[in-house]
Amino acid sequence: MAPAPDDTPLLTMTGITKSFPGVRALDGVDLEVRPGETHCLLGQNGAGKSTLIKVLAGAHQPDDGTITWRGETVQLKSPIAAMRLGIATIYQELDLVEGLTVADNIFLGHEPTAAGFVVKGREGREQARLLLKRLGHPEIDPGRLVGDLSAAHQQIVSMARALSHDVRLIVMDEPSAALDPDEVDNLFRIVDDVTADGVAVVYISHRLEEIRRIGDRVTILKDGRAVAVGLPAESTPTKEIVAMMTGRNVEYVFPERPAARERAEEPVLRTQGLSREGEFEPLDLEIRPGEIVGLAGLVGSGRSEILETIYGARKPSSGQVYVGGRALRAGSVRSAVDAGLGLAPEERKAQGLLMLESVTRNVSVSTLGRFSRGGWLDRSGERRAAHTAIRELSLRPDNPDAPVRTLSGGNQQKAVLARWLLRGCRVLLLDEPTRGVDVGARAELYAVVRRLADEGLAVLLVSSEVPEVLGLADRVLVLREGRVVHEAPAHELDEHRVLDLVLEGSPTS
Repeated sequence: MAPAPDDTPLLTMTGITKSFPGVRALDGVDLEVRPGETHCLLGQNGAGKSTLIKVLAGAHQPDDGTITWRGETVQLKSPIAAMRLGIATIYQELDLVEGLTVADNIFLGHEPTAAGFVVKGREGREQARLLLKRLGHPEIDPGRLVGDLSAAHQQIVSMARALSHDVRLIVMDEPSAALDPDEVDNLFRIVDDVTADGVAVVYISHRLEEIRRIGDRVTILKDGRAVAVGLPAESTPTKEIVAMMTGRNVEYVFPERPAARERAEEPVLRTQGLSREGEFEPLDLEIRPGEIVGLAGLVGSGRSEILETIYGARKPSSGQVYVGGRALRAGSVRSAVDAGLGLAPEERKAQGLLMLESVTRNVSVSTLGRFSRGGWLDRSGERRAAHTAIRELSLRPDNPDAPVRTLSGGNQQKAVLARWLLRGCRVLLLDEPTRGVDVGARAELYAVVRRLADEGLAVLLVSSEVPEVLGLADRVLVLREGRVVHEAPAHELDEHRVLDLVLEGSPTS
């Protein structure tokens, strides 16, 4: 953490209210941020965090309340007005233009000038290069298209854009969600550097361990209200924080794992010599009905690539995937789905959901043929089947007609799972299943996955959070640079052992 911040408030939000049709998103929220501090904003999905930061960013106008900036009452009528004051917001869904270069994105809307003229070409790229070097990423080419960058590097570009302004306050919404442990360490170094210069940071995260590492104070929202303002981040007990967030004593708890037993069934999923050149080495994997197998490793270790290759979204360089003893057609999603595979992808909004469609259509999209009658879609049958699936998973709100974009992250993930339940899948591939999901909803998702496994579903799980892999999986494969370096029952491993294996990569004997 940065040195002790100035006690004089940089920002004070008092009694902020904001309503939308049918919902009161903010109900008299207070927030105080001091220069040079990292102020953590916590709350479950739907608690009001996103609405509050959009008010602070000038994207929403409050119905009531006051905002004071450096001692003066202000009105943030637009994002430009907020930026001119020195408030920069880095949203979880990065608002970068993929078809523009890194440098163009960094200076978009406020292109650097010299002698009254806009600086283009080499000069602009040089200024971008200095910002990227400050952020610890000199390897990012300012002339490269943003759409060609990894998610982690896009996050760095978004930070560089924030720092390209005369910024006094940076809002970071789930900045570590797409980062591996080394990148998270670099993120915290950046936060320490900017707060040491007197810049304040409002940091939003569902990962409570990050709050301990980076936070100075904490404000907690629940149901649109601030239930705690300015708590000390380091000394406030985790149980107390979680109880205030959820209204009940919930922790990162996992369902009880069934007693270890000899699985006599034949594997429902098997890979033999499966590989992709440059991504992962030949993999022999077996998963039996009712078993949860976890893949642990850093970003770039081949975890997601393995799932996508099994699913047919990537064509293997060698090897074969078998489901129920039947070989799948290489590189064919249709073959995988027909055999009973379902994928919940890491980027569920971009790859797993039809954001403008209803919950019903998102749940039924892989099963529409079942509801076709003489070339016509039986919409009532489709709706009834979707409703049954979402009720089975306790998806909220229990409304199959609700647009899926209006759901919280946890309930959007349940919609993806409901799709594969309706399809009757035999193997569920989960890639970062709780990314962007709050602490209460995580516990619900863990219970859902465990129940599905207990009912005979095979699960292959990828997560950047080692405790999640160890807490949910029956068996764990540890990956490093595309190679399995260790395999063991989850109860025989702990987080430190897994991290040692990931970083050292000593092959198992």
